[in-house]
Amino acid sequence: MASSSRRASTYPANIRPFPPLEGIRPQIQDLRTENIAQLAAKARALGDVIPLWYGEGDMVTPAFIREAATSALDAGNTFYIPNMRGMAGLIEALSAYQTRMHGRPVAVERTTVTPGGMQALFLAMELLVDTGTNVVYLEPQWPNIHNTIHQVGGEPRPVPLRFDGEWRLDLDALFARCDARTRAIAFSSPCNPTGWTASREELQALLDFSRRTGIWIISDEVYARLYFHGAIAPSMLQIAEDGDRVLTVNSFSKAWAMTGWRVGWLTHPSEVADQLAAMTQYANSGTAGFVQAGAEAALRRGEPLVAEIRDKARLGLDLAYEALGKIPGAVLPAKPKGGMYAFFAFEGETDSREACARVLEKARVGLSPGYLFGDASRAFLRMCVLRDTGDIRTALDRMVEALG
Repeated sequence: MASSSRRASTYPANIRPFPPLEGIRPQIQDLRTENIAQLAAKARALGDVIPLWYGEGDMVTPAFIREAATSALDAGNTFYIPNMRGMAGLIEALSAYQTRMHGRPVAVERTTVTPGGMQALFLAMELLVDTGTNVVYLEPQWPNIHNTIHQVGGEPRPVPLRFDGEWRLDLDALFARCDARTRAIAFSSPCNPTGWTASREELQALLDFSRRTGIWIISDEVYARLYFHGAIAPSMLQIAEDGDRVLTVNSFSKAWAMTGWRVGWLTHPSEVADQLAAMTQYANSGTAGFVQAGAEAALRRGEPLVAEIRDKARLGLDLAYEALGKIPGAVLPAKPKGGMYAFFAFEGETDSREACARVLEKARVGLSPGYLFGDASRAFLRMCVLRDTGDIRTALDRMVEALG
């Protein structure tokens, strides 16, 4: 292979080769993926590490979902889907599902199928955010919300949840952070990583603020079915009308064990359905038909599966709280109302990167450092508990022995 100097010498004398990043948008130049690479490399060197840092369960997608996708493939469903918002069967199933879950009609025209919840979030931001505008969002928060705002050219404006042993929303602080350039307020509920869940009263206050100001609400509800106090967490869709400026992001990844399938949906006012169909055409030309067939089967037959996954997350969280409470100096917030994470800290530990390295070294357990989720959680560590119960027990036993 030719060296870089050899390649450079092929340019004419009057031509200066440009550095590879010159001319690329600044928002893209400084994008980085979540960086736990150093911890992962150390884990490989140590061996026998239980990795609990990823936001992913370990259940293989059940057979009835896989078989629906396989049948669609065998039937030749390998072509473009003409309706960019989704196959008729899936968007009708989503309409019926959301209407049933939220107790009020959610019309077919209000849903767009996307290749994953991440694409739904990206479409929501692309729909609303211009350079020079901002999005106010709650943290600690899934870092993709901050980075998507930045990527599309907006200013990310974090507002921390208050922590007094429990994560709490300060609505006055949130509203005060908005100004004439604010296009949207974004949050996840139940929250990744804290498990904080917005109450119906808080959602109503957000909706009232949106109606007064015209600021949109982007509600990430990917963990809504992993809610421990009912069939589904409080949702904007339970109170918002079709004409309200509300977008909800959702995914089949967590509650139906379909992370690798890359299929989700965006629920939106019917008035913007045509714009979202056009954006989908130019962004990805739609979601694969056989993937949508699997998603439709998940909706129509998957309630027992959702209950199983929710119970598994609840059990993992109960085990984590019981064991972590035995470690001197462990800071355990009030138990989350939903989600699939234990999010905790150690007294006197302010650097979550160092804390994760210590847990990895001493206990052979891989956790995610809280600084990835914002300044409000730099001292915290995230443990995914939606894993094999035996692995969770072993990991916690190791931590108690090594740190207690």
